[in-house]
Amino acid sequence: MDIYTATIAVSILVYLAIGNYAGRGIKHLDDYFVAGRRAPTLIIVGTLVASVLSSTMFLGEAGFAYDTQGGPYVLFPQAACAGYVIGALFFGRYLRRSRSTTVAEFFGRRFASKRVQALAGFTIIFALGGYLLAVTQGAAILLSTLTDLSYVQALVVGWLSYTLFTMYSGSKGVILTDTVMFLLFTAASLFAIVYLVDHYGGWPRIIEGLVAIDGKEELMSWHGIIGPGTEFPTARDYLIWALAIDLSWLFVYVVSPWQSSRHLMARNEHVVLRAATITCLVVAFMQVMVYGLGAVINLGNPDIRPPESATIWASLHLLPNILGALMLAGIMAAVLSSASTFLSLVGFSASNDIGIHRKGDEAKTLRFSRIMMLVIGLFAIGAALVFPPEIFWLTTFIATVFASSWGPVGLMSIWSKRITEAAAFWGMLAGLIFNIVPKLFEFVGMVDLPSWLNPVIIGGAASLLVTIAVSRRTSVSDAEADYLAKLHEAPVEELDERKTRNSLIPAWLLIVNGVVAPFVLIRYYVRPYQDATGDLMADGSLNWFTGEAVLALSWTVVYVSLGLFTIRFIRKAYSPGT
Repeated sequence: MDIYTATIAVSILVYLAIGNYAGRGIKHLDDYFVAGRRAPTLIIVGTLVASVLSSTMFLGEAGFAYDTQGGPYVLFPQAACAGYVIGALFFGRYLRRSRSTTVAEFFGRRFASKRVQALAGFTIIFALGGYLLAVTQGAAILLSTLTDLSYVQALVVGWLSYTLFTMYSGSKGVILTDTVMFLLFTAASLFAIVYLVDHYGGWPRIIEGLVAIDGKEELMSWHGIIGPGTEFPTARDYLIWALAIDLSWLFVYVVSPWQSSRHLMARNEHVVLRAATITCLVVAFMQVMVYGLGAVINLGNPDIRPPESATIWASLHLLPNILGALMLAGIMAAVLSSASTFLSLVGFSASNDIGIHRKGDEAKTLRFSRIMMLVIGLFAIGAALVFPPEIFWLTTFIATVFASSWGPVGLMSIWSKRITEAAAFWGMLAGLIFNIVPKLFEFVGMVDLPSWLNPVIIGGAASLLVTIAVSRRTSVSDAEADYLAKLHEAPVEELDERKTRNSLIPAWLLIVNGVVAPFVLIRYYVRPYQDATGDLMADGSLNWFTGEAVLALSWTVVYVSLGLFTIRFIRKAYSPGT
């Protein structure tokens, strides 16, 4: 057994041990579903980051940055991450206040409706089941590349690695292992990018080298490689696509169950606020770091196929053995953390939300939940054997399902007094159908949608219009009105000056990021890029009117404004006497 396989094997054994330890403490359904609602800030940050950074980023998105879009993936201000903060302020803290077991159950309580809860639960099973398929395939790709296991054998090993501890320990084991995995893949990624940047002589020389690669001269431009034979015919097409994806992911971070459900586990509402703000910064940093890593790999080999394996190739061929082993273990950790999250949420919804199990004895419900996790897991591994891996595009599509189906209804469920049960049901259903059907037609070649008509835009618009139209023709029940009123009653214990002051610290860090990030990007990216491409002004000064310079400066607009808004919001909502 080589060092790479051994490191991954040891890490998996650690996760199993943690899951076994956590599982022994499961006494009640709250322990299994929402970790007893006692998780502190670090644990919530760990599980938020770990559940979203999976094979999608380390394999799919890093491969996309390596292959064609290195520049825009690094330069864009990761505006979608603002969804974490917006979600905590406008949705997550109320979700925790509801003390629901699942996000779907929250919708059921909010609208006093079993059918709304069942539809939300079905959406979780459908979408996160597909996401579970993608990350399971990511684990199999990694294991089959590193070992003598066949793809099928690697599927089984990877599936067992996350299924065993998730089924036994539930959310309590998931968030503990998530935090350990988060620390591992963050440290491994940081060490890897620092080593490669030093190995290739620093960012200016790296940018110069990347611009000179034959056939990839535009890799580090603000729009990446575009034109005939690519996904994006023009720079405008890429920009529209990127903005649509960014907006959809913002809504994903606001309402999607694998993110918003973490707020249900928080110790209090201030933990929700702090964890969400810190996660916004961490995810933005991690994305830039991993996308930059994907681009740098071109200096070692610009012809890796498939591109999704670029980070695996770099770990084996560009990094020192021990660092490469840690990087691969980190990628595996990211894959397993997301897989365990998706499996747990799908299992919870199957047992709690869609009406196939009647609540009663806690022990019986707990047993049924574990059985449903096993059943869902078996479906996932079966699908992984049938469908070919398409990690990047599959997860990009599935994630946007929640943006279109849950986005409008989720926010309106908190902030609209006029939305009704019927409007919530039909709005969710319209968003789901009008996202999936156009995407399916596009996939099979029946239609060729323009970049400005992304299925997530169609679905989101349909959901909003249907929700508004049905709300106007139906009436809000007394139960719905009473529940909404109670949600807006802030618990007295949350109106604490010390807690509020501590919650403002991460918000100030948003402003710091908005000031520092543009300076770093302009000095180490934009100027070297303009120097290499001849875009500097005649006197050698920076050309501020290029797409690269504008995107670098956009970080200030996004994060300074977000920070100022968050500070004002928290002070107004949680100061004593409010």
